[in-house]
Amino acid sequence: QEGDQADWKETREPQSALNSLKHDSTCKKKFSCSECGKRFSFKSHLKLHMRSHTGEKPFSCSVCNKSFSQSGTVQTHMRIHTGEKPFSCSECGKAFTESGNLKKHMITHTGYLKKHMRIHTGETPFSCSVCKKSFTHSRSLQSHMLVHTGEKPFSCSECGKKRFGLNSILKKHMLTHTGEKRFSCSRCDKRFGNEYNLKKHMRTHTGEKPFSCSVCKKSFSENGSLKKHMRIHTGEKPFSCSECGKAFTSVYLKAHMRSHTGEKPFRCSECDKQFGQKEHLKRHMITHTGEKPFSCSVCDKRFGNEYNLKTHMKTHTGEKPFSCSVCDKRFGLKSTLKKHMLTHTWEKPQLSL
Repeated sequence: QEGDQADWKETREPQSALNSLKHDSTCKKKFSCSECGKRFSFKSHLKLHMRSHTGEKPFSCSVCNKSFSQSGTVQTHMRIHTGEKPFSCSECGKAFTESGNLKKHMITHTGYLKKHMRIHTGETPFSCSVCKKSFTHSRSLQSHMLVHTGEKPFSCSECGKKRFGLNSILKKHMLTHTGEKRFSCSRCDKRFGNEYNLKKHMRTHTGEKPFSCSVCKKSFSENGSLKKHMRIHTGEKPFSCSECGKAFTSVYLKAHMRSHTGEKPFRCSECDKQFGQKEHLKRHMITHTGEKPFSCSVCDKRFGNEYNLKTHMKTHTGEKPFSCSVCDKRFGLKSTLKKHMLTHTWEKPQLSL
């Protein structure tokens, strides 16, 4: 029983000490407010506090006559007129009129907010040692370096051999195996494997084109489309053919490579004829459907493809862009010029029997 009392005493003593401190603190605060009961250690502090009840503001600004309850507040206010900023940031040197504003500002140099602020400032402190491209975050630089090293540390457990440079791309790829499409469009119920693709799709409904060209002001719904468009202005052709060295502005290289490999992946469902480019298949399909989507704005004559329409338009405009190098006679069609050239060379075309 004595042991129990000792344990009880031991557990109670810290609380008793805390109560004792509170009691001592209350005893030291001899001056209490008659309005709200708040206590103060000094009479001068009570006097200042009472102004919050009386509304008394004995200190006024000599410039604009604005009144304040404390002299220190007047001094702080005067900095608006004098422009004085005595509190400066040790990181970037930015100055402030009040210490409280400096404290708030210091948060921008620490942690996640510091990283976030780069979105607004445009600061890109992390640069690539190979191509000098710069980034706002160190992780973005690490991801970028994989472009140069060719490292692909993330592999698909389903495909086996397929590998990726980023874990986020692997996650997107895995959806091709699971078929999971968690994100659905609120307008047309079309579903997507990730939120990014849904966001892009929504622009087909809203018509939003947030990416605009700084040269010609043309707008695009996707940033990738803007980047491709900019090559028209810069003349940049970053994709070159390993066979003939011909350069291209975009993924047309893939279609071009088929001219070397002979690959024709696009097959006609009607006659099994194959084509190297999807666009060529589309043109060919018109021969089966009889569709003529291109109409002349002058005589309403319709054509199966844009090339035939352009050729036809020359009958209205009188345009003859092809000229003979011998006699300067001009023609509307290149094929007509070729036939004409035979009159100078006396070469007669062979007739098939």
